[in-house]
This record gives sequence, C-alpha cells and structure tokens, in this order.
Amino acid sequence: MHYISTRDSSLRASLSEAIARGIAPDGGLYVPGEFPHFNTRQFDGFNEMPEIGERLLAPFFEGDALAGELGAICREAFNFPAPLVTLDQAPQPASVLELFHGPTCAFKDFGARFLAATMERIRRNEPKKLTILVATSGDTGGAVAAAFHGKPWVDVVVLYPKGLVSERQAQQLACWGGNVRTFSVNGTFDECQRMVKEAFLDPALKESHQLSSANSINVGRLLPQMVYYAKSSLELWRQLGRRPNYIIPTGNLGNAMACVWARHVGLPIGEIVLATNANQTITDFLRSGEWQPRASVATLASAMDVGNPSNMERLRSLHPEFDELQGQLGASSVDDIEIRGTLRRDSHELNRIWCPHTATAAKVYRRMLSRGARGHWVIVSTAHPAKFNDIVEPQTGQEVPVPPALAKLLSLPRQEQELEPSLSALRTQLQHT
Repeated sequence: MHYISTRDSSLRASLSEAIARGIAPDGGLYVPGEFPHFNTRQFDGFNEMPEIGERLLAPFFEGDALAGELGAICREAFNFPAPLVTLDQAPQPASVLELFHGPTCAFKDFGARFLAATMERIRRNEPKKLTILVATSGDTGGAVAAAFHGKPWVDVVVLYPKGLVSERQAQQLACWGGNVRTFSVNGTFDECQRMVKEAFLDPALKESHQLSSANSINVGRLLPQMVYYAKSSLELWRQLGRRPNYIIPTGNLGNAMACVWARHVGLPIGEIVLATNANQTITDFLRSGEWQPRASVATLASAMDVGNPSNMERLRSLHPEFDELQGQLGASSVDDIEIRGTLRRDSHELNRIWCPHTATAAKVYRRMLSRGARGHWVIVSTAHPAKFNDIVEPQTGQEVPVPPALAKLLSLPRQEQELEPSLSALRTQLQHT
C-alpha cells in the first residue's frame, strides 16, 4: 500500500512516511493509493476494537515497516470502550455511539493515541526530536497532548483560538507543560489551521525543525477512526440484518471522512448524514456544488466552528464528480437556538444529556424523522457533556457528573502563552526554544 497526495498522485509515500510528514510536499493531504475491499464475513468472530482494528487496517499497513506491529499498536491505542447504546425512548429505532470514554473524554482520543503509538515506533532510531504542530477547535489539542505528553522524542505545540473554546476545554489544552507548549491564538480556528499549514511549507522552519501534524490532516488520525465505525456497524448488522445509518457532528470533516472510508471499503454502513452548526460551508457545498470557504463564526458547538474544513480535499478526491458526491452524503445545519432546545428537550424526553456537538446530531435525527426517514439511525456522540457544563447545565437544569479522567486534568495548573495569528509569530516562538 502506498499513499498519494490529493493534489498530485505522482507524489507517493509509504504509510510511515505519510504519518511522519503529516502533509504532502505540495500541501495536499495523503490518501491511500487504492482502497481494499471487505465483506462482512471477513470479520466473523471479531468483536472487540483491537482485533477488528487489526483486521481492518492490515491492508493499509501492507508492505510498511509498521505492518508487523499493527496488533500491538491497536491494543495500545484501543484500550477503552466505544459502546453502542440503544436509545430506548427514541421515536424511531436509534442508537448512540459513545466516543467519549477515553482519557480526555472526546472521540479524538482514538486517533491521537493510535498516532502516538505509530509515531513512537517510526521514531525509534531517529536522533532528532520531532515537533508536532496541532491546531485545535477544542478537543484535538487535549487528546494529542495527552497521547504524547512526557515522551522524550517529541515536542507538541498546541494552537487554539483564544476565548472560542469552553473553559474546561481550554484547561485541558493548557494543563500539561513539559514537552507540550500551548498557545492561545488571538484569532479563529481557521487562522490556527492556516498557521500550521504555512509552517509546514516554511523553508526556515523546515531547516530548523522536523515537523509533523496530529490534526486530521494526518492520515494516521483517520485510519483508526474507521475502526469504531466498523465495530458499531458490524454489531448492528449482526443484530438487525440491515445497514445502520449514521448522523455525525462535523467541523473539519475528519470524523465523517473516516466513516465514508469505512463504508467505501465495504463495511455495512447505509446513509451518512453530516450535522453542522451555523458554519455552513459544507452544507452549502453539498447543496450547490460551489466550494466557498469563509471565516468561521463562533457557536455553542465550538469544536465544529470551521469555515474551511481541510478534509473536504479528501472527500472530493474520493468523489470528484459533484453528482456522485451528492449521492454519498447528506448534510443539515443546526443553529444555537436549536442546540439549546435539543439539550432541554432530550434531557427530559430521551433521558439523555448531550454535549452541544452531539446535540446537533440529535436535532438532525428528529428533523429527518419528521421528513419520513426510515431505518436504524446511529447518533455519533463525540464528547462528554461535562466538558461543556457551562452550556449544558443551564439548559437541562441538571448537574453533569465529571468523569474521573476529566477531574484529574481540571485540577492541574494552567500553562499557556498568547500568540498573534501569523506564521512569523509562530516561527519566532519555535526558533527560540
């Protein structure tokens, strides 16, 4: 298996090279040169995340130096659950895929831990320290910091938009110290993401630092996220004998792209519907065919506040014809008023307390039912509501219990610096350490 740039298929790399680089030399994103194809029988007898992951990802590791260590990587990364919980009080058959049981209580833990496990093996004999740049709209930075903290072969630089994440998210981003440096950027997430992309192409930084990425622009983040879609879809396929449909809250399109890839290789996944917030770049494109990135706007679902989602490049690479792409995905946007209403309504009617991001998917679920949608739907729950207590508790009237992993991080001192949203400001910080 080799990996190619979304912008130039002649730029090829092994999996280890693609993960280590983060982004292709031309600024494109790495995608598999070809996709394997599975049928459900090939997963007979496979029930747990590590073994499903090893089976699913083996073709993607084929021929790479990491291939013999895939089983160990999966066991190391997938050591917490991703339960599929029946939504008993839902008006039509539905389940919730809970992806918030990892060390930072968000779905990003799966990809970040897998990436750390692969990179540690890739870097085993490298003398020069790696610097990982990560732009975050809330959850990615905390997950990456947790996965790489304390590892002597790597420095992590986290950029997040100051004042545009929840207080508990900000604490998770800035509580680490050591080999993790956190910068609160006086700008938006899109500006943070632009700074990271520009840094990879900057000659001075290329000379002084060995850079890589842990955002979902890194293919090492997307591959493991396919695994929980494989596990949950196989579980429901075996129970129901039909393909479940998924509603996925999305901002930068990484989590959704993993589901698209999982379906593309043959997992039993039916419809995929994206739930966005008031940032409607994706929904507008899927309606009109015109790709018009724009400045992001702040919403209650802050981790989805993305106006120029990077992974659209991967989606359009897989489905370059717009008519074909339209048939692969649906999308629906949810504003802050609807998020508040869904938090209130579902806490009473469904006995579920959502994070604001999951609430967008829950709202889209009800919206689709009102339009006559059928089948079994899976609401993808991306973060624990305790990370957004300042939003959730006033709407539900209920205190959200804090998971032990989150409580530990909230007790640590905060360490961060402010940064202007420019490559030169970032370069100065990196070159003076």
